[in-house]
Amino acid sequence: MNFFERQRQVRRLSTRLVLLFVLAVAGIVVVVNLAALFAFNATADDPGQLGGFVAVVTVATLTAIGLAALVRTLALRGGGGKVARELGGVPVPANTTDPELRRLRNVVEEMALASGVPVPEVYVLPEETAINAFAAGWTPSDAAVAVTRGALQRLNRDELQGVIAHEFSHVVNGDMRLNIRLMGLLFGILFLTVIGRGLARAGVIGGGRSRGDNSGGSAAPLALVGLALLVAGYVGVLAGRLIQASVSRQREFLADASAVQYTRQTRGIAGALKKIGGLTDGSELRSAKRDEVGHMLFGEAARTSWFATHPPLADRIKALEPSFDPTELHQLSRKWAAAPPSGRQEDIALGLAPARSTGRAGPTNQPDVAGRTDRAGRDPQARHGSAARGEQVRVAPDDVLAQVAAPTASAYAHAAAILDRIPDPLLEQARSREAAVPLLLGLLLSAEPEARQHQYAAVAQRHGQQLADSARRAAEDLGDLTAELRLPLAELAFPALRERPDTELEALLAAVFTLIRADGAINVTEYCLSRLLLAGLEESLRPDSRWRTDRRRLTDARSAAAALLAVLASVGHPDHTEAERAYRSGVDTLLPGTPLPYAPPENGVLALETAWPVLDGLRPTDKEQLVAATVAVISHDGMMTVAEIELLRTICGLLHCPLPPMVGHGTH
Repeated sequence: MNFFERQRQVRRLSTRLVLLFVLAVAGIVVVVNLAALFAFNATADDPGQLGGFVAVVTVATLTAIGLAALVRTLALRGGGGKVARELGGVPVPANTTDPELRRLRNVVEEMALASGVPVPEVYVLPEETAINAFAAGWTPSDAAVAVTRGALQRLNRDELQGVIAHEFSHVVNGDMRLNIRLMGLLFGILFLTVIGRGLARAGVIGGGRSRGDNSGGSAAPLALVGLALLVAGYVGVLAGRLIQASVSRQREFLADASAVQYTRQTRGIAGALKKIGGLTDGSELRSAKRDEVGHMLFGEAARTSWFATHPPLADRIKALEPSFDPTELHQLSRKWAAAPPSGRQEDIALGLAPARSTGRAGPTNQPDVAGRTDRAGRDPQARHGSAARGEQVRVAPDDVLAQVAAPTASAYAHAAAILDRIPDPLLEQARSREAAVPLLLGLLLSAEPEARQHQYAAVAQRHGQQLADSARRAAEDLGDLTAELRLPLAELAFPALRERPDTELEALLAAVFTLIRADGAINVTEYCLSRLLLAGLEESLRPDSRWRTDRRRLTDARSAAAALLAVLASVGHPDHTEAERAYRSGVDTLLPGTPLPYAPPENGVLALETAWPVLDGLRPTDKEQLVAATVAVISHDGMMTVAEIELLRTICGLLHCPLPPMVGHGTH
């Protein structure tokens, strides 16, 4: 199943979620009405009065459920980090020197770069000794990945990599947003149990106190209503479990398969699942909120459940290893009862221990497609396989479409190699809360001395001399950093940026706009970096209101699509005739037979600014056609230039179709 089919599946699941929620609410309303009629001795003697009574009870019940769901959803506006903190999560510092935490951050950073999404916040749940993890957030730009202390201690690097790859599948495929919506709806359903418990307690207490004055009957209806709400609430609990199971089970199989695709090996995620089955703690969480987040976890939150949110553990392992015998879990359980496994010791024994405690990821000893590894277990060609290292890359349209939100082992190795090539001082700046902002502005300063001076003066005038000086120093530190490394460096800075107050991020947005317009012109490199940076910052500030409804049809977005294809054609083909031919190949792919004449954009890539809101609202099917059309334009001559690759990744990123770093099949 490719990315776009997964998007269609998420939409179907969203529709199913709404229908199940409506059915659950309808059942709850019926129960509450019956209880209220019984408690208050309402009869049908006056149909009008009875109808009004039922209407009042129904409206009150719906209002309580709706408000509770809304309040809970609004409380989660802080994104994935909010969910992680509610479960007791502690942020993992970007510059940590703790070996276990450093290993975790390295794996997360490499997976983010390989997936083509911003680096998420990283949390550890220090009070949880079981093996579990989750990814949460409204969009990839405000995502957080959290793992338990048990996962850090018990899993080796391959296994941890498999778990993180599983969670990144949820990040790139849009599952997280559905998960957060589900949290809000479930809270609304369960809220009646809180009201019912309070009313029942008040009725019982009130009845006990009033027996002496023979007015105990006045409290009885209150107690009955409270009891009815408790029953209705538990109906909601049952419905919530059914909804969680309905939404989650099939997605876990898909995420397991994606993890294998990302890492090109099954031993990692299969090993993690076996440790869950063989260790006493399993994947069970201690947190009181475990049921609320059960549908988004790597493993079951509770050991037993009527309606499991995940497929049986043995079935998940068998899907990865068809020869797996479930009795192996019993053997592992006996073995580990006396001596639980240590992930760090296994890393040393398997040669997976990090080369050093800070800055770099250590060896993975993971073979590349040719079966060879470098000193860090990575593909030695990954350092030279992208267009930024050569002039052009051969491209096959089908290969590009297959890579959307589907990083391969070579992409993962390539991302690890990118991290290796970024100098340590720049990595430290990107991971620093104080240095990240000047670094990002420094990335946008022009290499031309005169243009840089114009930018410097504009920032100093509008945002202060101190920020301008810091940005200029950062630009000098960047030196000859290649275009291929600039976007990853910016992506590595996102966790540090999220630690800044919203007012500072708003000021950063303004400073970025100032920089890209100060020299009077903007090239493709500046536009790609600044546009992705701006989109990520805006989503971090307003994560729950950013995504479109994905309902617009391609026929309603023809002018925006034409502008996009025209920009692509003009960037890749200076000759007008060739540009027009490339443009026509894209139009024929997108809307065959549609007369859309070629018109070179007067203001270059800035012509796309009005197109993004329209194109991001396309349905998944239409987005797939649009990406195919952009690739058709780019591959018209069978090659991709550096500028075309950067623009293609920008397009996919802004359409929320993340494209991993391109590793060419041949360079020239």
